[in-house]
Amino acid sequence: MRAITIPQPGGPDALIWAEVPDPEPGPGEVIVDVRAAGVNRADLLQRQGHYPPPPGAPEHPGLECSGVISAIGPEVTGWAVGQQVCALLTGGGYAERVAVPAGQLLPVPAGVDVVDAAALPEVACTVWSNLVPVGRLRPGDTLLVHGGGSGIGTFAIQFGVALGAEILATARAAKHSRLRELGAAHTIDYREQDFVEEVRRATDGHGVDVILDIMGASYLGRNVAALATGGRLVVIGLQGGRKAELDLGALLTKRASISATTLRARPLTEKAEIVRGVRDEVWPLIEAGRIRPVVDRRLPMTEAAEAHRLVESNDHIGKVLLTVG
Repeated sequence: MRAITIPQPGGPDALIWAEVPDPEPGPGEVIVDVRAAGVNRADLLQRQGHYPPPPGAPEHPGLECSGVISAIGPEVTGWAVGQQVCALLTGGGYAERVAVPAGQLLPVPAGVDVVDAAALPEVACTVWSNLVPVGRLRPGDTLLVHGGGSGIGTFAIQFGVALGAEILATARAAKHSRLRELGAAHTIDYREQDFVEEVRRATDGHGVDVILDIMGASYLGRNVAALATGGRLVVIGLQGGRKAELDLGALLTKRASISATTLRARPLTEKAEIVRGVRDEVWPLIEAGRIRPVVDRRLPMTEAAEAHRLVESNDHIGKVLLTVG
């Protein structure tokens, strides 16, 4: 088969469409013929040599895909050849075929195109696992989503609204109208506005109950300042750096908490548990039309370099997809 390979780490042109060995389904795995793969910032880091795949994972990038099951390995039940699925992956989605642990499969939701379904697994699993078990988001809470125009951000806005939360989101001003269409009650231009002051203004000085943060170090102090008493900061990205000083007194005064999580390196059992939660609690919202995949554009897999340039530019809204065939 063919897949996107990275012979040497580097810029977008380091991505090469090349022949690689066909995957074989091991025990508990299925083979998915890929129709589309989502582009995530983790893929950009892997291309640059900063985020190598975990041991045993495919060398080519891609943390989510959609397609059709073409083969089933031993010990797999509940899935059939020919079934349309999407999947959370440890790697390997930028390819014509990929082996997937059955516990990381999801059916394509009713009413969603099989290609667009590639925009769902990574964001749904990331958002649900961080806002529900970790962030404990409840109806009536206020949620601040950083990077509201990203794939994670556009999904988190919709999911928060579906849970009955009031949403604040940071993004470039050009993206604000789209985020309000998705349900954000307040949009903040992070380049021109102080998000702490805007949060205080929007919440009558109380702060927000939950923050979903992709920035890390550069936002740490201001995130704590923006939290309400008892607030929860959940860090899922480090686009603003890894190290920062923290005033623990401010955290103690607010009786607040900080959590940090990743998804890719979790054990298969934990990923399967997250996927079950998403199927039970998120898929019904998608099938009811309360959440929908936000796809900025589709590009052929052979144009993976252009897709990476687009995501790096931050000019997109939602997900960029790479299609096969």
